Amino acid sequence: MIDRAFAEGDRSMSQWQVGNVKITRVIEMEVAGGSRFILPDATREAVLPIEWLAPHFMDEKGNLIMSIHALVIETPDRKIVVDTCIGNDKERSIPAWSHLSLPFIEDLTRAGYPPESIDTVLCTHLHVDHVGWNTSLVDGEWVPTFTNARYLIAHSEYEYWDAESDGDEFGDIMTDSVRPVFDAGLVDLIDVNHQVCDEVQLEPTPGHTPGHVSVHIRSEGEEALITGDCIHHSCQIARTEWTSSADYDQSQARQTRETLLGEYSDGPVLIIGTHFATPTAGYFRRTADGFWFDVGQTTL
Repeated sequence: MIDRAFAEGDRSMSQWQVGNVKITRVIEMEVAGGSRFILPDATREAVLPIEWLAPHFMDEKGNLIMSIHALVIETPDRKIVVDTCIGNDKERSIPAWSHLSLPFIEDLTRAGYPPESIDTVLCTHLHVDHVGWNTSLVDGEWVPTFTNARYLIAHSEYEYWDAESDGDEFGDIMTDSVRPVFDAGLVDLIDVNHQVCDEVQLEPTPGHTPGHVSVHIRSEGEEALITGDCIHHSCQIARTEWTSSADYDQSQARQTRETLLGEYSDGPVLIIGTHFATPTAGYFRRTADGFWFDVGQTTL
């Protein structure tokens, strides 16, 4: 498996090769210090003793570093975007995420994937930072960004959030980022273990949301797993009991996290974290009393 940056000093995107599948990460934003509302147990005092988090996932003061990015899976005959970040021009309750004007689509195009080239958009779940670029604002209307793509959403995920859409914030998310692709006839509601293509299959990882999925890639004897938000930050690898304030079912989310760690630790599967900062990918490893995340063999 090979990881490379697109250019010296360019942290906006990176790539991994898994068999004959190429996975490209395109960053919308990467920030330090703004994630404690998501992981309230991850105080500076609590994370500083987890020394392996530095320098990639924690700064010298104990601020967590997190990324919001999309991952493009390119197989010999498919181009699949996994999660579409926050998006531009949208009113959001988090000020730093509201009315963005970022060059995400330009970066995606620069990586070799203009929107019209994408045939599938896969949402691991329907939270605000995973559906934003489903749509774009054109002449005052929210329209699908990826006009040639089928948008894949788990049945159970959509049914839950559709019932919750009377709430102010999620109603806005449904209105500007989900319903327009339904109205355009571009959505396929799928099972949580759906086989997308020969190389790509969904893996149910519930708890963060009811229909949350991870994405398993297999090709030519190599494997990778895109986590989604069942592990928000790599600190939860060391502290599986640290739950997210955004988890639908915190007990189930912890159980899912511990199951993944038990299944994939010390194995050959490359783990790509949906919110893990650069270098983003690595391997789960066991310790005497838990787990850690080894990125040493994934970067050049």
